[in-house]
Amino acid sequence: MTKRSRRSHSPAFKAKVALAALKGDKTLAELAQQYDVHPNQITDWKKQLQERVSEVFETGKSTTVEPPVDVTVLHAKIGQLTLENDFLSGALSKAGLLSGKR
Repeated sequence: MTKRSRRSHSPAFKAKVALAALKGDKTLAELAQQYDVHPNQITDWKKQLQERVSEVFETGKSTTVEPPVDVTVLHAKIGQLTLENDFLSGALSKAGLLSGKR
């Protein structure tokens, strides 16, 4: 018996399988055979869908909240790194460890 490598399924595929399981038209074994996944995995996806279905109808809350980016801090960090690179390349070239070509 050969061991199958680990697969990763897209969120759309998981949703499709979980919705098919929620419909109840087919048994878990039939769905597992149709979609080529383990019945326990279908049960887990179905449970996750049932737990998070209320998030779809929530208003005023964004599910993908990105932290605000402070551009000035990033520009300062870029300047610092550029200065350090220039200093180190100058020091290495003076020491003869860095050739003229890069």
